[in-house]
Amino acid sequence: MQQSHIFTVHGLNSEVRQVLEQGFGSVWLVGEISNFAAPGSGHWYFTLKDERAQIKAAMFRNANQRVRIQPQQGMQVLVRAKLTVYEPRGDYQLIIEHMEDAGAGLLQQQYEQLKTKLQAAGLFDPQTKQALPPRINKVGVITSPTGAAVRDILAVMKRRDPAVEVIIYPASVQGQSAPQELLQMLQRAIARNEVDVLIVSRGGGSLEDLWCFNNEQLAHALFACPIPTIAAIGHEVDFTIADFVADVRAATPSAAAELVTRDQRETMQVITHLEHRLARVWQAQMTSWQHQQRYLQQRLQQQHPQRQLQQNSQRLDELSNRAQSALLRQSKLHQQHQQQLQQRLLAAHPKRLLAPAQLQLQQLQQRQQTAMRSVLKQAHLRLQSTIQTLQVVSPLETIARGYAVLQNDQGQVIRDPAELAPQQVFNVRVAKGEFKATKVGD
Repeated sequence: MQQSHIFTVHGLNSEVRQVLEQGFGSVWLVGEISNFAAPGSGHWYFTLKDERAQIKAAMFRNANQRVRIQPQQGMQVLVRAKLTVYEPRGDYQLIIEHMEDAGAGLLQQQYEQLKTKLQAAGLFDPQTKQALPPRINKVGVITSPTGAAVRDILAVMKRRDPAVEVIIYPASVQGQSAPQELLQMLQRAIARNEVDVLIVSRGGGSLEDLWCFNNEQLAHALFACPIPTIAAIGHEVDFTIADFVADVRAATPSAAAELVTRDQRETMQVITHLEHRLARVWQAQMTSWQHQQRYLQQRLQQQHPQRQLQQNSQRLDELSNRAQSALLRQSKLHQQHQQQLQQRLLAAHPKRLLAPAQLQLQQLQQRQQTAMRSVLKQAHLRLQSTIQTLQVVSPLETIARGYAVLQNDQGQVIRDPAELAPQQVFNVRVAKGEFKATKVGD
């Protein structure tokens, strides 16, 4: 039987590991811890199971140091992990990257998912937020009528501005029925349209306690509410979906009450300030009327016929002087223009142009002579350099150092003794002359 590829056990486990790691990436799971072990290496090894299946898991020391809970046998946890295979044994397992308590973790995950969804839908867009009215006479509060939040709101509003009317829309702020009751009270307040601002509020608590304010239907109703809304839920560090959707978020219920009321002392200061402004405006108006009266009296005097005649005479004298001055200026300008033309004519005369041209010609001739001398000098230097170079490579220089040149009767240079016959006469040239020699022997 022909096989296209035969795996080794190690090779197959390695291929499976790559397929799992690349195909799944990170996954979230909920399960119960069993067979938990924490050896001296600091790593954690356990099994994650539910009522129908189980899978081995490992959480290495660099990851489990960030875990805020203490894993225990039977604990339900929410984990983020990567699928892989432990190749030496071929075990399919999880490498845990993050772990938290399953109850709080699932709620937090649902919260983040809803927050992302509503943000993408534009429910948190600052441009859609309504501003609070400048003057608030009637405030609606959607909250539990027996909770601490409503007591704090009423106490602050009574202290700061007792004239502001408060209407309570009672609703549960915790439990399964709370989202629907909150939604009903919000719809009732919108239908009645009897308040200037709506406060949705409750006191502090855990994520589970505040969960009714993370309802998607309630969030859409708050977003569509035509009445400006304030979310005052929990403590300053608590954030719910309602906080992001409402037009204004207050850190606490008391802070919301301060937002919708004016301190009586501040109101008195405003009244006193307005009184001072009114007095200053009245004084300024009286002064303005007095100035206007004096102005009208002056205008009446200026409109008298004798006054007009004097002004017309003065105006005539002024125009005559201005006409004479204009004629003098025009004449002077003509003279200056004529002088400028004469100067330009003199400047353009051929005689004025000839002298610079002659000077330029002399300069050019001098530059030409200088350049020629420079060229001749450089040529002379190059010639001397060439002569020196030739002398260095000349055969005469070689002969002068004690060497000789051998030539036959035809004047050809002899380079090999084999070129001469025995007893053949040849010419020898040395540095200071020539002489004949005869080849001896073979």
